[in-house]
Amino acid sequence: MIQLPSFFRGGLVSPFALRRLGVLGMNARNVHYIARYNDRDKYPIVDDKLNTKRQAKRYRIPVPELIAAFETQPSRKRVMDVIEPLEKFVIKPARGSGGKGILVIVGRDGEDYVKPSGNKVTALDIQRHVSNIHSGLYSLGGKPDRVMIEALVDFDPVFDKYSFEGVPDIRVIVFRGFPVMAMLRCSTHDSDGKANLHQGAVGVGVDLATGKASHAVQRGVRVDIHPDTQMPFADLEVPDWRELVKLAASCYEMTGLGYLGCDIVLDRKRGPLLLEANARPGLAIQIANGIGLRTRLEHIEQMDLEQLEKNVEERVAYSMDYFAAKPMT
Repeated sequence: MIQLPSFFRGGLVSPFALRRLGVLGMNARNVHYIARYNDRDKYPIVDDKLNTKRQAKRYRIPVPELIAAFETQPSRKRVMDVIEPLEKFVIKPARGSGGKGILVIVGRDGEDYVKPSGNKVTALDIQRHVSNIHSGLYSLGGKPDRVMIEALVDFDPVFDKYSFEGVPDIRVIVFRGFPVMAMLRCSTHDSDGKANLHQGAVGVGVDLATGKASHAVQRGVRVDIHPDTQMPFADLEVPDWRELVKLAASCYEMTGLGYLGCDIVLDRKRGPLLLEANARPGLAIQIANGIGLRTRLEHIEQMDLEQLEKNVEERVAYSMDYFAAKPMT
Protein backbone atom coordinates (compact mmCIF):
# COMPACT_ATOMS: atom_id res chain seq x y z
CA MET A 1 0.00 0.00 0.00
CA ILE A 2 1.14 3.58 -0.61
CA GLN A 3 0.11 6.96 0.74
CA LEU A 4 -2.45 8.61 -1.52
CA PRO A 5 -1.67 12.22 -2.49
CA SER A 6 -3.88 14.59 -0.55
CA PHE A 7 -5.86 15.75 -3.57
CA PHE A 8 -7.45 12.30 -4.01
CA ARG A 9 -8.88 12.43 -0.46
CA GLY A 10 -8.73 8.74 0.26
CA GLY A 11 -5.92 7.94 2.67
CA LEU A 12 -4.25 4.65 1.73
CA VAL A 13 -5.01 3.03 -1.61
CA SER A 14 -3.49 0.31 -3.75
CA PRO A 15 -1.46 0.97 -6.91
CA PHE A 16 -4.45 -0.39 -8.87
CA ALA A 17 -6.68 2.32 -7.43
CA LEU A 18 -4.12 4.97 -8.38
CA ARG A 19 -4.14 3.61 -11.90
CA ARG A 20 -7.93 3.91 -12.04
CA LEU A 21 -7.51 7.54 -10.99
CA GLY A 22 -5.20 8.15 -13.95
CA VAL A 23 -2.00 8.57 -11.94
CA LEU A 24 1.18 7.78 -13.87
CA GLY A 25 3.80 5.92 -11.83
CA MET A 26 7.56 6.03 -12.29
CA ASN A 27 7.88 2.54 -13.78
CA ALA A 28 5.11 3.20 -16.32
CA ARG A 29 6.69 6.54 -17.20
CA ASN A 30 10.09 4.95 -17.73
CA VAL A 31 8.90 1.95 -19.75
CA HIS A 32 5.88 3.21 -21.69
CA TYR A 33 6.88 6.80 -22.37
CA ILE A 34 10.57 7.60 -21.87
CA ALA A 35 11.95 4.33 -23.30
CA ARG A 36 9.36 4.14 -26.06
CA TYR A 37 9.23 7.73 -27.28
CA ASN A 38 12.70 9.14 -26.48
CA ASP A 39 15.59 7.99 -28.66
CA ARG A 40 18.73 7.84 -26.56
CA ASP A 41 20.79 9.43 -29.31
CA LYS A 42 18.72 12.61 -28.76
CA TYR A 43 19.53 12.84 -25.04
CA PRO A 44 22.70 14.95 -25.51
CA ILE A 45 20.51 17.76 -26.85
CA VAL A 46 18.81 18.17 -23.47
CA ASP A 47 21.32 16.68 -21.02
CA ASP A 48 23.81 19.41 -21.94
CA LYS A 49 22.42 22.93 -21.50
CA LEU A 50 24.95 24.37 -23.93
CA ASN A 51 23.73 21.96 -26.61
CA THR A 52 20.14 22.87 -25.75
CA LYS A 53 20.87 26.57 -26.15
CA ARG A 54 22.57 26.11 -29.50
CA GLN A 55 19.79 23.85 -30.79
CA ALA A 56 17.14 26.32 -29.59
CA LYS A 57 18.77 29.13 -31.54
CA ARG A 58 18.68 27.00 -34.70
CA TYR A 59 14.92 26.65 -34.22
CA ARG A 60 14.48 30.30 -33.24
CA ILE A 61 13.33 29.42 -29.73
CA PRO A 62 14.22 32.26 -27.34
CA VAL A 63 16.65 31.47 -24.51
CA PRO A 64 18.58 33.52 -21.92
CA GLU A 65 21.60 35.26 -23.47
CA LEU A 66 24.86 33.30 -23.35
CA ILE A 67 27.77 35.57 -22.43
CA ALA A 68 30.57 33.01 -22.45
CA ALA A 69 31.22 29.26 -22.36
CA PHE A 70 34.43 27.57 -21.24
CA GLU A 71 35.01 24.18 -22.86
CA THR A 72 38.20 23.59 -20.83
CA GLN A 73 39.46 24.71 -17.42
CA PRO A 74 39.76 28.51 -17.79
CA SER A 75 42.43 30.60 -16.14
CA ARG A 76 41.47 33.03 -13.41
CA LYS A 77 42.22 35.89 -15.79
CA ARG A 78 39.84 34.53 -18.46
CA VAL A 79 37.01 34.24 -15.96
CA MET A 80 37.61 37.71 -14.52
CA ASP A 81 37.87 39.25 -18.00
CA VAL A 82 34.31 38.04 -18.61
CA ILE A 83 32.62 38.89 -15.30
CA GLU A 84 34.51 42.08 -14.34
CA PRO A 85 32.26 44.41 -16.40
CA LEU A 86 29.05 42.58 -15.41
CA GLU A 87 26.64 43.73 -12.71
CA LYS A 88 24.38 40.67 -12.89
CA PHE A 89 25.00 37.19 -14.29
CA VAL A 90 24.53 33.45 -13.79
CA ILE A 91 27.22 30.76 -13.77
CA LYS A 92 26.05 27.19 -14.32
CA PRO A 93 27.31 23.75 -15.35
CA ALA A 94 26.32 22.60 -18.82
CA ARG A 95 25.46 19.10 -17.59
CA GLY A 96 24.20 19.84 -14.09
CA SER A 97 20.90 18.50 -12.76
CA GLY A 98 18.38 19.51 -10.13
CA GLY A 99 19.62 23.10 -10.05
CA LYS A 100 22.96 22.08 -8.55
CA GLY A 101 25.99 24.24 -9.28
CA ILE A 102 24.04 27.31 -10.38
CA LEU A 103 25.45 30.57 -8.99
CA VAL A 104 23.26 33.66 -9.40
CA ILE A 105 24.75 37.13 -8.95
CA VAL A 106 22.31 40.05 -8.71
CA GLY A 107 24.68 42.93 -7.95
CA ARG A 108 28.06 44.20 -6.80
CA ASP A 109 29.29 45.62 -3.51
CA GLY A 110 32.74 47.01 -4.02
CA GLU A 111 34.89 44.08 -5.10
CA ASP A 112 32.37 41.51 -3.84
CA TYR A 113 29.47 39.90 -5.71
CA VAL A 114 25.97 39.76 -4.20
CA LYS A 115 23.68 36.70 -4.33
CA PRO A 116 19.84 36.89 -4.25
CA SER A 117 19.92 36.10 -0.51
CA GLY A 118 22.13 39.15 0.10
CA ASN A 119 25.15 37.00 0.92
CA LYS A 120 28.40 38.03 -0.75
CA VAL A 121 31.05 36.06 -2.59
CA THR A 122 34.52 37.10 -3.68
CA ALA A 123 36.23 36.80 -7.04
CA LEU A 124 38.22 33.91 -5.56
CA ASP A 125 34.98 32.17 -4.54
CA ILE A 126 33.74 32.47 -8.11
CA GLN A 127 37.00 31.09 -9.50
CA ARG A 128 36.70 28.08 -7.14
CA HIS A 129 33.11 27.56 -8.24
CA VAL A 130 34.12 27.59 -11.91
CA SER A 131 36.87 25.07 -11.12
CA ASN A 132 34.38 22.81 -9.30
CA ILE A 133 32.01 22.90 -12.26
CA HIS A 134 34.77 21.98 -14.67
CA SER A 135 35.93 19.10 -12.44
CA GLY A 136 32.44 17.54 -12.67
CA LEU A 137 31.29 18.19 -9.10
CA TYR A 138 27.74 18.98 -10.27
CA SER A 139 27.51 17.06 -13.55
CA LEU A 140 25.64 13.87 -14.41
CA GLY A 141 27.99 10.98 -13.69
CA GLY A 142 30.67 13.28 -12.22
CA LYS A 143 32.35 13.77 -15.59
CA PRO A 144 34.32 16.96 -16.42
CA ASP A 145 31.90 19.65 -17.45
CA ARG A 146 31.71 22.88 -19.40
CA VAL A 147 31.06 26.23 -17.72
CA MET A 148 28.36 28.61 -18.92
CA ILE A 149 28.00 32.29 -18.02
CA GLU A 150 24.60 33.74 -18.87
CA ALA A 151 22.95 37.11 -18.58
CA LEU A 152 20.55 37.24 -15.64
CA VAL A 153 16.96 37.14 -16.86
CA ASP A 154 15.04 40.35 -16.17
CA PHE A 155 12.15 38.49 -14.61
CA ASP A 156 8.58 39.63 -15.09
CA PRO A 157 7.37 41.20 -11.81
CA VAL A 158 3.96 39.50 -12.11
CA PHE A 159 5.20 36.70 -9.84
CA ASP A 160 6.88 38.91 -7.22
CA LYS A 161 4.14 38.26 -4.66
CA TYR A 162 4.08 34.52 -5.33
CA SER A 163 7.71 33.81 -4.54
CA PHE A 164 10.17 34.18 -1.66
CA GLU A 165 13.79 35.13 -2.43
CA GLY A 166 13.60 33.37 -5.77
CA VAL A 167 11.95 33.32 -9.15
CA PRO A 168 9.23 30.88 -10.23
CA ASP A 169 9.54 28.85 -13.40
CA ILE A 170 6.89 27.06 -15.44
CA ARG A 171 7.18 23.35 -16.27
CA VAL A 172 5.19 22.08 -19.26
CA ILE A 173 4.98 18.39 -20.13
CA VAL A 174 4.88 17.85 -23.90
CA PHE A 175 3.90 14.49 -25.40
CA ARG A 176 4.29 13.86 -29.13
CA GLY A 177 4.24 17.62 -29.63
CA PHE A 178 1.07 18.23 -27.57
CA PRO A 179 1.28 20.14 -24.27
CA VAL A 180 -0.55 17.94 -21.75
CA MET A 181 0.04 19.50 -18.32
CA ALA A 182 1.68 22.58 -16.76
CA MET A 183 2.67 23.88 -13.35
CA LEU A 184 4.31 26.90 -11.78
CA ARG A 185 6.98 26.27 -9.13
CA CYS A 186 7.07 29.01 -6.47
CA SER A 187 9.97 29.30 -4.02
CA THR A 188 9.32 29.68 -0.28
CA HIS A 189 11.21 30.30 2.94
CA ASP A 190 11.14 26.52 3.53
CA SER A 191 12.71 25.87 0.12
CA ASP A 192 15.45 28.44 0.79
CA GLY A 193 14.41 30.50 -2.22
CA LYS A 194 14.66 27.55 -4.63
CA ALA A 195 11.80 26.45 -6.90
CA ASN A 196 12.23 22.85 -5.73
CA LEU A 197 9.05 21.06 -4.66
CA HIS A 198 10.94 18.45 -2.63
CA GLN A 199 12.51 21.22 -0.55
CA GLY A 200 9.20 22.93 0.22
CA ALA A 201 8.40 25.09 -2.81
CA VAL A 202 4.75 25.38 -3.82
CA GLY A 203 3.61 23.58 -6.96
CA VAL A 204 0.76 25.41 -8.69
CA GLY A 205 -1.22 23.59 -11.34
CA VAL A 206 -1.92 25.84 -14.32
CA ASP A 207 -4.92 25.49 -16.61
CA LEU A 208 -3.67 24.86 -20.15
CA ALA A 209 -6.58 26.82 -21.61
CA THR A 210 -6.18 30.07 -19.68
CA GLY A 211 -2.89 30.15 -17.78
CA LYS A 212 -4.81 30.55 -14.51
CA ALA A 213 -4.02 28.64 -11.33
CA SER A 214 -6.25 25.59 -10.87
CA HIS A 215 -4.72 23.85 -7.81
CA ALA A 216 -1.74 24.34 -5.47
CA VAL A 217 0.15 22.11 -3.06
CA GLN A 218 3.09 22.35 -0.66
CA ARG A 219 4.68 19.10 0.54
CA GLY A 220 1.72 17.17 -0.86
CA VAL A 221 -0.90 19.22 1.02
CA ARG A 222 -3.30 21.53 -0.79
CA VAL A 223 -2.81 25.25 -0.10
CA ASP A 224 -4.79 28.30 -1.18
CA ILE A 225 -2.28 31.04 -0.36
CA HIS A 226 1.49 31.43 -0.56
CA PRO A 227 2.84 30.52 2.91
CA ASP A 228 5.16 33.56 3.09
CA THR A 229 3.44 36.33 1.13
CA GLN A 230 -0.16 35.28 1.94
CA MET A 231 -1.17 35.95 -1.68
CA PRO A 232 -4.12 33.81 -2.84
CA PHE A 233 -3.25 31.51 -5.74
CA ALA A 234 -6.79 31.88 -7.09
CA ASP A 235 -5.75 35.33 -8.37
CA LEU A 236 -2.66 34.04 -10.20
CA GLU A 237 -2.62 34.17 -14.01
CA VAL A 238 0.47 33.64 -16.18
CA PRO A 239 0.85 36.41 -18.82
CA ASP A 240 1.76 35.62 -22.45
CA TRP A 241 0.31 32.18 -21.79
CA ARG A 242 -0.40 31.15 -25.37
CA GLU A 243 3.11 32.15 -26.48
CA LEU A 244 4.56 30.22 -23.57
CA VAL A 245 2.64 27.06 -24.47
CA LYS A 246 3.65 27.47 -28.14
CA LEU A 247 7.28 27.69 -27.09
CA ALA A 248 6.93 24.43 -25.14
CA ALA A 249 5.21 22.66 -28.04
CA SER A 250 7.98 23.81 -30.41
CA CYS A 251 10.53 21.93 -28.31
CA TYR A 252 9.16 18.70 -29.79
CA GLU A 253 10.65 19.56 -33.19
CA MET A 254 13.74 21.06 -31.60
CA THR A 255 14.67 17.99 -29.54
CA GLY A 256 13.08 15.13 -31.45
CA LEU A 257 11.88 13.75 -28.09
CA GLY A 258 8.36 12.39 -27.81
CA TYR A 259 8.07 12.83 -24.04
CA LEU A 260 9.76 15.80 -22.39
CA GLY A 261 9.48 18.55 -19.82
CA CYS A 262 10.16 22.17 -20.75
CA ASP A 263 11.20 24.67 -18.07
CA ILE A 264 10.31 28.24 -19.02
CA VAL A 265 10.78 31.64 -17.39
CA LEU A 266 9.18 34.99 -18.18
CA ASP A 267 11.44 37.91 -19.06
CA ARG A 268 10.03 41.40 -18.53
CA LYS A 269 10.88 42.51 -22.10
CA ARG A 270 11.46 39.34 -24.11
CA GLY A 271 8.56 37.26 -22.80
CA PRO A 272 8.81 33.45 -22.40
CA LEU A 273 12.36 32.01 -22.55
CA LEU A 274 13.34 28.34 -22.57
CA LEU A 275 15.52 27.66 -19.53
CA GLU A 276 16.07 23.95 -20.19
CA ALA A 277 14.43 20.77 -21.46
CA ASN A 278 14.31 17.42 -19.72
CA ALA A 279 14.06 13.95 -21.23
CA ARG A 280 13.06 12.44 -17.88
CA PRO A 281 10.63 14.94 -16.29
CA GLY A 282 9.38 14.11 -12.80
CA LEU A 283 5.84 13.24 -11.83
CA ALA A 284 5.14 15.81 -9.11
CA ILE A 285 3.28 17.87 -11.70
CA GLN A 286 0.34 15.49 -11.13
CA ILE A 287 0.16 16.45 -7.46
CA ALA A 288 0.43 20.15 -8.32
CA ASN A 289 -2.54 19.82 -10.69
CA GLY A 290 -4.59 17.41 -8.59
CA ILE A 291 -5.04 15.10 -11.60
CA GLY A 292 -3.18 12.20 -13.20
CA LEU A 293 -1.10 12.34 -16.37
CA ARG A 294 -1.83 8.85 -17.66
CA THR A 295 -5.31 9.57 -19.03
CA ARG A 296 -4.04 12.56 -21.01
CA LEU A 297 -1.08 10.65 -22.41
CA GLU A 298 -3.29 7.75 -23.46
CA HIS A 299 -5.61 10.17 -25.23
CA ILE A 300 -2.73 11.44 -27.37
CA GLU A 301 -1.57 7.87 -28.02
CA GLN A 302 -4.98 7.02 -29.47
CA MET A 303 -4.79 9.78 -32.09
CA ASP A 304 -4.58 8.77 -35.74
CA LEU A 305 -1.69 9.81 -37.97
CA GLU A 306 -3.55 12.78 -39.46
CA GLN A 307 -4.20 14.24 -36.00
CA LEU A 308 -0.55 13.78 -35.00
CA GLU A 309 0.62 15.71 -38.05
CA LYS A 310 -0.81 19.00 -36.79
CA ASN A 311 1.53 22.00 -36.72
CA VAL A 312 2.53 23.79 -33.52
CA GLU A 313 -0.40 26.24 -33.58
CA GLU A 314 -2.89 23.43 -34.17
CA ARG A 315 -1.41 21.26 -31.42
CA VAL A 316 -1.54 24.11 -28.93
CA ALA A 317 -5.15 24.94 -29.86
CA TYR A 318 -6.12 21.28 -29.47
CA SER A 319 -4.48 20.94 -26.03
CA MET A 320 -5.93 24.21 -24.76
CA ASP A 321 -9.39 23.06 -25.74
CA TYR A 322 -9.26 19.38 -24.75
CA PHE A 323 -7.28 19.66 -21.49
CA ALA A 324 -8.98 22.76 -20.08
CA ALA A 325 -9.36 22.75 -16.28
CA LYS A 326 -11.49 24.60 -13.78
CA PRO A 327 -9.85 27.64 -12.13
CA MET A 328 -9.27 27.79 -8.35
CA THR A 329 -12.06 29.24 -6.26
